[in-house]
Amino acid sequence: MYSAYSLLLTLVLLAWSPSLLLGALGIGRRRDGWRERLGRYPEPLVARLQGVHPVWLHAVSVGEVAAASVLAALWTTRRPTLSLLVSTVTDTGREVAKRSFPKAAGVVYFPLDLPMIVHEALAAVSPRLILLTETEIWPNFLRACAASKIPVVMINGRISPRSFQRYRLVQPFFRPVLQGIDLFCMQSAADAERILALGASPERVRVVGNLKFDVTPPADASSRAEQWRRELKIESGQPVVVAGSTHAGEEEALLRAFMRLRQEFPSLLLILAPRHPDRLAGVEALIAGNGLTAVRRSQLAGTRDGATQIVLLDTIGELSALYAVGSVAFVGGSLIPRGGHNLLEPALHGCPVVFGPHMENFAEASAFFVERGAALQVKNTERLAEELAGLLRDPAARDRMGKAALEALVAHRGACERTVALLEQYVS
Repeated sequence: MYSAYSLLLTLVLLAWSPSLLLGALGIGRRRDGWRERLGRYPEPLVARLQGVHPVWLHAVSVGEVAAASVLAALWTTRRPTLSLLVSTVTDTGREVAKRSFPKAAGVVYFPLDLPMIVHEALAAVSPRLILLTETEIWPNFLRACAASKIPVVMINGRISPRSFQRYRLVQPFFRPVLQGIDLFCMQSAADAERILALGASPERVRVVGNLKFDVTPPADASSRAEQWRRELKIESGQPVVVAGSTHAGEEEALLRAFMRLRQEFPSLLLILAPRHPDRLAGVEALIAGNGLTAVRRSQLAGTRDGATQIVLLDTIGELSALYAVGSVAFVGGSLIPRGGHNLLEPALHGCPVVFGPHMENFAEASAFFVERGAALQVKNTERLAEELAGLLRDPAARDRMGKAALEALVAHRGACERTVALLEQYVS
C-alpha cells in the first residue's frame, strides 16, 4: 500500500514537474522552497542542528502557525533550552512563522512525502520529537519516523466530517499509518471519535481542547488598533465591515451586500481579505466591474481618501489585527462549501462575528458561539446583508455580541496547558 501511495504521489508531482524543475533550478522565485521540499536544507542550518536534536513542529499554514506559536511560547518559557525547528507548507505560513518563532533554530518547508526525501530530511534534522498540527498526516514521513524511533504527536488534532469521509475510503491503508503517531491531542470529543474510528489506538487519544482559544491579543493591541484607524483614515463612528479569508463566489455576494448597505450607511468601509493572495487581481476586477473603488493595503500610504470604499488586504499576517477596527466581521469559506475559517480571531478583539452555513471545519466552536449569542450564522447571501445591517444599526447589540465572544473564548481556554503537560514525557 505504501508503494502504491508513493507511486500516486509521484505521478501527481510529475504533473507539476515543469514548475518543480524550474523552482529547483532557481528559475523563478521559489528555488530555496523547492530545495527544502526535496529535503535539502541550508548547510548552515544543518550545521547548527548537529547534536541538538530539536523538536520539529510542523504547522501547514497561517492559522496553524498562530495556534502552535502559543504552545511553543509556553513550553519554551518552561524549558528555555528547548530547540525548535518549524516547518510549513505555504509561503504565507512561512512568512508568519518567521515572525512568530523568532528564537526557532530555523523555519523551513516540509519535505515532499516520498521515502528518499523524508529520510534525507530526518537525517539532516535528527529531531527528538515531531509535532504535527491538526490534520497533517503524511504516511511515508510517519513510517520513516517510526523506523528511526522518533516519537510523533498530533497537536490541536481535528478531523472534519468531510475529511473523515475521505479517510474512510482508504481506511485499510490508513489504520497502520495512524500507528506511526504516538499521541493524539484532539480538539474535541467528536474529533477523538473520528480518529478512533479511523484506527487510532484508544490509549493514545486524548481530548485537550483547541489551542486557538488560548491565543491572546498582544499587550499593545489598543495602540495598534488606533494606528490602523489612523492609517486607514477611519473617522470616529464610521462603520467598518472586515471580511476575512474569502473565496471565489463569496466576494460577489459580499459586494452585493456592501452596495445595499452603502445605501443606508454611505460612509461604510469594507476591508476585504481574500484567502489566497494570488486572486487579488481578479477580485480587483470584480470590484471595478461593480462600479466600486478599492485600494490595496500595500498602497495605502497617501492614497486613501473619502472616495475609497474598499481596502484589499494584500499583506501577510495582518488580518487578525485588522479585526480590531471592525464594527462587524464576516468569516469566509462559509457561504460556499469550504468548511469555514477561524472565527476566533475576530472574537479575540470583541468584534461581532457573522458567518455562512458552511462551518464544518469549526462545527463545535461555531455552534458554541451561536448558542451563547457571540456570533450569527446566516443561511444564504440574502440574509447576510440583512444581518449585517441589523448589527450596524444597533451598537448595543454589537457590544453584547463582542463581550459574549470574549467570554466564550475564556470559557474554552486551557488546551495549551493540557497539551504541554502531555508533551513533557517526550523530552524529560
